[in-house]
Amino acid sequence: MTNSPNSPSPPSPLISIVGPTASGKSDLAIDLAQAFNGEIVNYDSVQIFRGFDIGSAKPTPAEREQAPHHMIDIRNPGDVFTAGDYSREGRAVLEDIRRRGRLPILVGGTGLYLRALVDGLFPGPARSATLRARLEALAEARGREHLHRLLQRLDVLAAARIAPRDKPKIIRALEVRLETGKSLSRHFEEKPRLPLEGFQVGTIGLDPPREDCYRRIDLRVQLMFQAGFIEEVQGLLARGLPRDAKPLGAIGYRHVLAKLDNLDSAGSWEDTMRLIQRDTRRYAKRQLTWFRRDPKTSWFGGFGNNKTIKEEIHRWLETFLSEF
Repeated sequence: MTNSPNSPSPPSPLISIVGPTASGKSDLAIDLAQAFNGEIVNYDSVQIFRGFDIGSAKPTPAEREQAPHHMIDIRNPGDVFTAGDYSREGRAVLEDIRRRGRLPILVGGTGLYLRALVDGLFPGPARSATLRARLEALAEARGREHLHRLLQRLDVLAAARIAPRDKPKIIRALEVRLETGKSLSRHFEEKPRLPLEGFQVGTIGLDPPREDCYRRIDLRVQLMFQAGFIEEVQGLLARGLPRDAKPLGAIGYRHVLAKLDNLDSAGSWEDTMRLIQRDTRRYAKRQLTWFRRDPKTSWFGGFGNNKTIKEEIHRWLETFLSEF
């Protein structure tokens, strides 16, 4: 059927790969890019920054030569880069890939960035550094639960949706309420999110056996230290990166930074490594919880570099692409 001049263009395919850290998402993305004329778009919030290579498991230069990669090394580590910035720049990248007749493949681990790109973000007021500093200080002095009780008084609906220990979301909800005098729910009613247009998303979920994934996480952290993770953090600090730079707060980086700041304290580097392993395993569990919210995801019970899993995903993707 021929579209009329005024009819909207048909959507283009867009592939998203989700799953816990160390599940083989990056390996799978490269494989699919090579097999299906694709280009990879990163949605990991740390890989955005130059110099954060080892601790973020950033694709190596050799891996990036195997397929085009986007949204990696696009900011200096001291820059401010928000989910809204990611959404705006990522959407421009997707349009460019589509214009050139290639298949965009999203891969990463930051669920908020993926949601910002595909579903859009709450179009609320800009962040207030002054108000946020006051709320952070209040949380430090009286605890996150105190902030949540304050939110219950000011925005009952938001407090019901946000966990008492989810400090970033609590602070944002309070910030919006205090800055504008209106609740988050009211803002959503007046100006809802603007979802990505022109694409139909097919989401591939990797869900390997939990204990096997945990073993991979533990091994990955060991290899990070062998590859020079400590030296990477020392080099960032030596180049003048402030200790409160956002990417230094990521898992692994904040642990190494804390140890470097307290070398004379009890505990060894092996203890630091075990803490990173533990917190990364916990993060992997939270990632699965986040990604499982999307009922349209097609889940595969193995690692992305497993031959059988790859074959299953190839068949699934061939069927998905046949609809376009």
